[in-house]
This record gives sequence, structure tokens and C-alpha cells, in this order.
Amino acid sequence: MAKKIIWTHEGEKTFEAVTDYLQQHWSEREIIIFFKRVNNVAEHISRYPLSYRSAGKEDVREALITKHNLLLYRVSGDTIYLLYFWDTRKNPERKHK
Repeated sequence: MAKKIIWTHEGEKTFEAVTDYLQQHWSEREIIIFFKRVNNVAEHISRYPLSYRSAGKEDVREALITKHNLLLYRVSGDTIYLLYFWDTRKNPERKHK
């Protein structure tokens, strides 16, 4: 049974930042591909929430969207919280701050 997905404020904010960057530097095609990947990964997380690796912090997991973007999320009961997107080129030690 699929779990409910809830976007956190930070999740929405970082998603918007990624899409803004794509709009400035890439084509409409890449934006559509990114949206589809996020949608597909969110759907997969909803059905199989523990299928992605642990992010090293309790209850937080990370799903690779593109080679430059991770989606961090938390599973809590029947709900999945999409926490934020992380640029994989950034310092990994700051990922959970």
C-alpha cells in the first residue's frame, strides 16, 4: 500500500531552487525530464519507502534524482516527508544542517 507524500516547506523551497537553476541554464526538455524523475522517484518512495539508502541520520533516507541532485526524505508511519533536495557537488558534511 502506498504511503502518503507530504512536501515540507524546505522541500518545496529547494525544489524551486533547482527548477529555477534549470530554467536559467538548461532547456525546457531538461526541466521536463527533471520533473518526471522527481515524480517517478516520489511514486517509488511512496510504495517502497525503505528501498533507498540511509542518509546517515536517523530516519532520513536519500534518493538519487540526477547525478547532481539527491532527494532527502523521512518515513514516519504511513507518511513520507520530502525534506529537501541536495546538490551532490556540495560538501556532504553540511547535508544534514
